[in-house]
Amino acid sequence: MRDQLFVMSQYLTPQLGLSRLAGRLADNDRMPEMKNRVIRWFIKRYGVDMSEALNPDPESYATFNDFFTRALKPGVRTIDSDAQTMASPVDGAISQLGTIEDGRIFQAKGQSFNLIELLGGDSQRAKPFENGEFATIYLAPKDYHRIHMPLAGTLREMVYVPGRLFSVNPVTAANVPNLFARNERVVTTFDTEWGPMAMVHVGAMIVGSVETTWAGIVAPNGAQAGELSAVDYSGEAPIAFEKGDEMGRFRLGSTVVLLMPKGTMQWSEQLKAETVLRMGEAIARKGD
Repeated sequence: MRDQLFVMSQYLTPQLGLSRLAGRLADNDRMPEMKNRVIRWFIKRYGVDMSEALNPDPESYATFNDFFTRALKPGVRTIDSDAQTMASPVDGAISQLGTIEDGRIFQAKGQSFNLIELLGGDSQRAKPFENGEFATIYLAPKDYHRIHMPLAGTLREMVYVPGRLFSVNPVTAANVPNLFARNERVVTTFDTEWGPMAMVHVGAMIVGSVETTWAGIVAPNGAQAGELSAVDYSGEAPIAFEKGDEMGRFRLGSTVVLLMPKGTMQWSEQLKAETVLRMGEAIARKGD
């Protein structure tokens, strides 16, 4: 009953307004005492390990978002160097992973979402990933919230897709149909030595914004429902990344959906729903 009330409340909550207000407050640098209290509460409430942070002093961050997107000390995460492996792009926990079947991606028991809708409604954009592989990784509040490249690659396209802002926690994933294809999201596609790769950065309730290293803050951008904003980078000077390079961050947390074509790779056997990941660890091997 409690879970049902939580999910129902999200339909009634002014998701966009509340999330944008939270984003503005998280970027506010004019109330340091309030900011420090919120950060101390957050660390205690969610068990944030500040010993891993490059700057371990919570009160020295100018804003809550500076704290939330904090850098890690060198050496705290190791990027798997094997060219035959894919690295986890984030700290987080696997929500689901497996094969895309009949154009749908498994979300939770009784729930799935549409591949084409996830990628903004373009069948050509989705075609390379038909019957391919997916991993949905949930970032908890305590996690490191910068996003890194799982493979070396060159940016091909970025698409902002407006949408709702439901929570993306496990309770909501189990109860809100088509969750990851209805929330606001930023779709990034890359060319890699393994083939095309897509990373979808899914917004959520209270997520202030999604940021990339090449375009700054991408979401929100003020677009209305149905107004996609696509940028083609294939004809410009290449924006290239090495495996493990930072490519974006969540300014308040959410979920990454990683997509690869059929036959290009195999997920590590030990991975399953709720497996905890650390950015940089091997999660898959290149296909034969």
